[in-house]
Amino acid sequence: MMDRRAFIGTLTGGRLAAPLAAEGQRVGKAYRVGILATYPVGPFFRDPFMAALRDLGYVEGQNLALEIRSANNVPERVPALAVELVRLNVDVIVTGGDSEVAAAQQATRTIPIVMAPSGDPVRAGYVASLARPGGNTTGVSF
Repeated sequence: MMDRRAFIGTLTGGRLAAPLAAEGQRVGKAYRVGILATYPVGPFFRDPFMAALRDLGYVEGQNLALEIRSANNVPERVPALAVELVRLNVDVIVTGGDSEVAAAQQATRTIPIVMAPSGDPVRAGYVASLARPGGNTTGVSF
């Protein structure tokens, strides 16, 4: 069975983890992915995200469960939603903007966070460096 680190590697599209993706098709653990968003999560995000996971062998309802938490345009709700995902013990938290990354990091130091902040994650203090992010946060930056 694939461990959490291999799952995170395939989720972030790591080339080294790609050969392990076939293991995700085995019967066993269903990975729980928490999605934390300030705005409603629509098909513009969900459809390509799910297609990419399907390509890696993850199928919702079989070996994948999504826990989507949206603040519905009320940014003040994001920290409580991050705590809710932590209480659900998701395997990974996927975030969009800067406020979601910060809230997820405040909520957990152990659950992996995959981010896509709008700014500089090093300058914002989300990661130590792009080459070696450290901690439990990784992802991409624009």
